[in-house]
Amino acid sequence: MLEVRDLSVEFDLGRRRPALRALDDVSLTVAPRETVGVVGESGSGKSTLGRAILGLTQISSGSVFFDGVEITHADHRERQRLSADLQVVFQDPYSSLNPTRTVGQTLRETLRVHRSEQTEDQINARVTAMLGRVGLPADAAERYPAHFSGGQRQRIAIARALMVQPRLVVCDEPMSALDLSVQAQALNLLRELQDEFQLSYLFIAHDLAVVRHLSHRIVVLYRGRIMEQGLASTVHGRPLHPYTRMLLDSAPVPDPAQQRRRRGSSKRQPIARAAPSDGCPFAPRCPFAIDRCWSERPTLERARSGTLVACHRWRELES
Repeated sequence: MLEVRDLSVEFDLGRRRPALRALDDVSLTVAPRETVGVVGESGSGKSTLGRAILGLTQISSGSVFFDGVEITHADHRERQRLSADLQVVFQDPYSSLNPTRTVGQTLRETLRVHRSEQTEDQINARVTAMLGRVGLPADAAERYPAHFSGGQRQRIAIARALMVQPRLVVCDEPMSALDLSVQAQALNLLRELQDEFQLSYLFIAHDLAVVRHLSHRIVVLYRGRIMEQGLASTVHGRPLHPYTRMLLDSAPVPDPAQQRRRRGSSKRQPIARAAPSDGCPFAPRCPFAIDRCWSERPTLERARSGTLVACHRWRELES
């Protein structure tokens, strides 16, 4: 359904400063009814990837295809037509909803744009049904976003995205502003809605455990480059790239013994040097870095498990 080929995005930082390469030759696919998780630290290029696919960020090079049709440089009219199939749930439920419009007005507006043939009664019935489906009462349509909690606002944002029955939803860190109990409820809701409406998700997050809960495949980004890509169970259970291992080890665990094992898992300390321009961007932080990592950029290679990994030493880490 969605194919991203060699996508690069650069931001101009002004005179006398080199452009910032936020994405560097990123390629991925999303199949019908599949969830592909994109994970990485802040600044890894995750949100830039989502915005580039949605046409909200200018693409420097590469291509984006939706249903085999290139949409890399689609104009405003084409994007408006495309938005019936491609929707988004943004990170912040507090700023993604217009505070001066009722929830009903926000949801009805989406249908009026994309389903203009429907009557007002049909639109109102759809609004009531969708609010109920995300666990909100019908009278929520007459209230304003300020009357709802963060978790409820994110449910409203999900309802808005699904009003036109899209095929692919880009979820740009939709859980980061929610507490843990609300996160679990929202994740379960997204999974139920995927089964019910036959949706595909591009699910962007910084927490590998959250991504693992929902995703079929995982793409690990670091400084705009793909470090590892494969089945969610494999990437989470048997990570091959040191950066993926670091993301897993950074997740909080309640067991003190496991915490001690994590602290002692790396015998070498990372070197305090800037990232090399031609080598691996993770080399300064990698406890397994060798001279080759500083001079040669690793390419994505396929391991026995089917995982793609960009690391010169992945075979040693696999064994």
